[in-house]
Amino acid sequence: MEKLDGRTKWTYSIGATGRDAAYALVSMYLMTYIQYTMKLTVAQFGAISVIIVVCLIWDAINDPLMGIIIENCHFKAGKYKPWILAGAILNALVIIALFTIRPTGWGFVVFFGISYLLWGMTYTMNDIAYWGMLPSLSSDAGERNILVTLMSIFICIGQFSVAGIVPTVIAGNAVNAYRITALIVALGFILFQTITVIGVRERHHASEDNNDTLSLKDMFRIFGRNDQLILAGISSLLFNIGMNLLLMFGMNFFYFEFGYSEGGNLVFLFTVMYGLGTLLSQIAFPFLTKLMNRKKLLSLITLITILGYVLLLLVGYVIPKNSFIINAIGFIIFFCQGVFNLVLLVMLNNTIEYDEYKFHERHDSIISTVRSFSAKLSGAINQGIVNLVLIVSGIYTISQNVSALEVQSGAGEITAAEVLSKADGFIAQATGTQLFVLRLGITLIPVAAITTAWLILNKKYRIDEAEYERICSELKK
Repeated sequence: MEKLDGRTKWTYSIGATGRDAAYALVSMYLMTYIQYTMKLTVAQFGAISVIIVVCLIWDAINDPLMGIIIENCHFKAGKYKPWILAGAILNALVIIALFTIRPTGWGFVVFFGISYLLWGMTYTMNDIAYWGMLPSLSSDAGERNILVTLMSIFICIGQFSVAGIVPTVIAGNAVNAYRITALIVALGFILFQTITVIGVRERHHASEDNNDTLSLKDMFRIFGRNDQLILAGISSLLFNIGMNLLLMFGMNFFYFEFGYSEGGNLVFLFTVMYGLGTLLSQIAFPFLTKLMNRKKLLSLITLITILGYVLLLLVGYVIPKNSFIINAIGFIIFFCQGVFNLVLLVMLNNTIEYDEYKFHERHDSIISTVRSFSAKLSGAINQGIVNLVLIVSGIYTISQNVSALEVQSGAGEITAAEVLSKADGFIAQATGTQLFVLRLGITLIPVAAITTAWLILNKKYRIDEAEYERICSELKK
């Protein structure tokens, strides 16, 4: 049985803290930063939305290309470590620029387009190398489950450190608060990834010695021949679409349901539920997988997740609207989505040994890019959905009045207290129809996406626990 040494296990997992804090800042708050601190016309905001979608689609395509580059490079420092560190440093610099440099009007649109493209490409360098390293560290199912769980705990810590703190410090002083936050997060990204690079002991697999230099054609061949990878990849795309919309709509939901001054504090509480739900899902995962197999577990948590979204849709219409009920529903949803995500991650990683068993080749870096590809492509789809809802509903137009106040506050023309007071007056202008459109985007789309992902995995995915053990046993022989 392959046992991971404690140093590798902990330094690999701890490294996730900084990188996921950095990713959370950009993925969750970059558009909120633009919406509430930049004075842009609907056309300019729409152009930025198109840029994000195009860049994320390119980024998704770029992921497997990066996997080929990593697969073909072998440095003295290791197969993955140079890319992990270089990607962290370059991406940190881009993050600082995105939240610090502030041209106006169409000048900002051009600057954003270039910077956002660079952000995606530099993050891919780090992301593909970091996740590609995970399955190479151990093929033992127990060790891999422990590593995935431990790493996911630190992912949760990194995401929560940003997702929880940012909403409480930005309202009234958003321009300066985002700038300082970006600097701290960027430095943390470099620090935590350096811990991983120094501490992890990479493993070499004998099957890698038989691999020739890979081309783009080889990449498509590897993807196309692995039917279980295709199924898991499609499911991962759908799940990520469903999972992320609640958080991406979160700031606007709380601002427009409870007011600008109170919304930030309520977002913090909701994010606490996200942190607790996700963290407890990581802790509970090993115990849940002992109680039932993965497919039964997926069926149970999918049902509970759907129920949670239905309850959220009814809040304020059938169920009383108060923060306690919303937070309780949020906790249930986040816990179930955390378990679903872990099951899906194990299913994706198990297709590596499945491919090695069938075709006598091992390509950790390339197959691992499917997870990143689905996350990036779902991000493009989600961003398009969010921005379209904001523009069509008219909520973006209202939020630009708040943005003008934050710009004045950043220039020292008005106080934070004046921003909060005047902003509440603008937000109160939103109609019931506008709020309901926002609520539909938060609930119905996630239910449809997550349910479809579950159906695919439940009906078509074949690498269950027994089959994976059989494959690993054959590989050892």
